[in-house]
Amino acid sequence: MSPINPRPEPLDAARAEAPLDLIFIEGFTGETVIGIHTSELHQAQPIVIDLHAGVPRARACDTDRIGDTIDYSVVRERLHRLLREHRLQLLEAFAEAVADILLDEFGAHWVRVKVVKPRKFEDVQAVGVQIERFAPERPRTAAAVLHLIGSGMVPGTR
Repeated sequence: MSPINPRPEPLDAARAEAPLDLIFIEGFTGETVIGIHTSELHQAQPIVIDLHAGVPRARACDTDRIGDTIDYSVVRERLHRLLREHRLQLLEAFAEAVADILLDEFGAHWVRVKVVKPRKFEDVQAVGVQIERFAPERPRTAAAVLHLIGSGMVPGTR
């Protein structure tokens, strides 16, 4: 992986041919109850989330319509909901939940999620975890194609 390009090396040749457009949110800050120590389980603490979501050439580049890409304002609202509703203890599991949301609910093909607890210890600036995930290859079913057509996206066209 190049330090300049945040996209990891692809897992297979088919993915290597599909460039990704990256939608990102950096420095999302919220509070939630998360942790394994008793001191962490009764009071919300701050966490910071950075995320990158890759989609193959977003149609929004051509259409200039927000419905043709991932709307980061909707992602932001979904993150707020996750902070309120989750019951996870580890940052790893929380990062995985964020990745699943981006892949499953927003249709990203690749994600990188970083979750940080700032100033967790007085002698450490931050602790956290960063993960990267690819969406599983999904066969196109008739229902999926009809859904795409109904949303204005026709498979195999630009």
